[in-house]
Amino acid sequence: MNLDYLKVFYVAANNKSFSQTAKDLHISQSAVSIQIKQLEEQWECQLFERTTKKMSLTPAGEILYKQVKKLFSIINETTNELKELKGKVHGDLKAGASLTIGEHVLPFVLAKFNQLYPLVKIHFKIYNSGQIIEKLKNQEINVGFIESMLSYPSMEQVPFAEDELIVIAPPNDNFIERDCVTIHELLELPFIIREKGSGTRQVMEDTLRKNQVDPSNLWIILELEHTEAIKSAVEAGLGISILSKSAVKKELELKTLRRIKIKEFRLLRNFYMVYDEEALPLTGKKLIELMSGLYVPPPVSVENANKEGQS
Repeated sequence: MNLDYLKVFYVAANNKSFSQTAKDLHISQSAVSIQIKQLEEQWECQLFERTTKKMSLTPAGEILYKQVKKLFSIINETTNELKELKGKVHGDLKAGASLTIGEHVLPFVLAKFNQLYPLVKIHFKIYNSGQIIEKLKNQEINVGFIESMLSYPSMEQVPFAEDELIVIAPPNDNFIERDCVTIHELLELPFIIREKGSGTRQVMEDTLRKNQVDPSNLWIILELEHTEAIKSAVEAGLGISILSKSAVKKELELKTLRRIKIKEFRLLRNFYMVYDEEALPLTGKKLIELMSGLYVPPPVSVENANKEGQS
């Protein structure tokens, strides 16, 4: 039994695409097809149903997928136990994070992790939430960090920190001189915001809806994909924005940006760790332990936060 072939099968079953599997595993599409065909010949059964529009597992493929997932879990667990027996944590740690967490939160945590476990080689990249889930499914990363809860029942999603989104404006602007406004006054100001699908925008829009404010009423003059670009645009006086407080800490201290508070209104969210418990290596477990130890107070719901703002 060839474990490399089984991994190709496992990734292809998750992707439901040979071409995407080839890209993820950095091999040719023909190599994927050949290895799947050899597995089918070995067990004398078809593993995938392939049509021009979609690809799915056959009943035999479903059985193999279930068993291969168990097999990789056993291999992973055995590896973890043997490493712990040696008394030293070493190996690779592959992590992925969404933009805000990746730029402003995780680097400090990984620096602490590196001090505790210097023998671990850390691989860290920034992805969007959808990419993080796909890479977890294909075991390309061990742990992901996202800015909002996603609906993936097969993955563990654990909050590790609370974050506040705040309204930022140029230090001296022509939009508004006061440092505290009502939500309805805010709707009259020009906004520069993250693109649709970003965690920051999703939380902002969800919170507005919960407070009976239609996000479509925002006066949006510009949409940008990167936090740094938004900060520069606000500093230049093009408009105001809503960003993570952790992402603008330096600018607020240097007074190149200023904060505008909203009366009786707060934008709160949780940051989440997401991972596949069965596929988690020892390095991933140690990172989760570290994150859990750094987790500050229990999350406060947006509803409770708004009540606190009203008191």
